[in-house]
Amino acid sequence: MGNKKSKDVIWLSDVERHDYASAESYLTLLFPADQARDMVSRLRKAKVGPYKAKDIFRASRLPLLAATNSHVKKDRARMRRGEGLSPLLLVRVRRGSRAEIADGYHRLCAVYMSNEDAMIHCKII
Repeated sequence: MGNKKSKDVIWLSDVERHDYASAESYLTLLFPADQARDMVSRLRKAKVGPYKAKDIFRASRLPLLAATNSHVKKDRARMRRGEGLSPLLLVRVRRGSRAEIADGYHRLCAVYMSNEDAMIHCKII
């Protein structure tokens, strides 16, 4: 996988394989298993696009995790070392409702702490 740079964050050109499994696991808590599998299948085919960190937070209606969160700390360290981050996986729950972060919440928080206007690479359905 190649890398793409968005300001001071390096993004992998595609989602890491294990992130799809994590997204499916999470989505099965919200939707029937067959619907969650279908969503992940559609996410695999979706194109990566940029969205502002602050807009993703607004659309998801989630709080910013603390910098002391172990996963956020890990992702911030990866950013400092110049390692690429995997794009987020987002699902629009209902038109005009909210965006569900199926995978990548910790990465979003880590990037937001550095720059709320940073462009976050995502796949969204």
